[in-house]
Amino acid sequence: MSDDRTNTGGQAAGAFGDQVKDAGEAMRASGQKIADNSSSLGVAMIDQAQSNAQEAFAAMRAAAQAKDLSDVMRIQGDYLRAQSQRSMNQAREIGELIMKFGRDAVAPMQGGKGS
Repeated sequence: MSDDRTNTGGQAAGAFGDQVKDAGEAMRASGQKIADNSSSLGVAMIDQAQSNAQEAFAAMRAAAQAKDLSDVMRIQGDYLRAQSQRSMNQAREIGELIMKFGRDAVAPMQGGKGS
């Protein structure tokens, strides 16, 4: 009878050890996804900042070449409208990336692979 209890206890410990090992591997995979994705997020933000700076300089250049004050006002208004639209698009893009990264990070712990 004591052999049966020892066997059952050993099997339970082995199963628990396997679960802990699996959980550790899932956490490691999740951590790798987070590291990979944060690099992508950083690059996207740098690309957006570069685009914004180029558009700002283009507007300043156009304003410097304007013929009169009404031209400057028109250029400024056009720039502000375009920048507002760009900002909304960029915020949406970053939000979508963050949601994707969250899903990818959680997927290994849920038994999936993520995207």
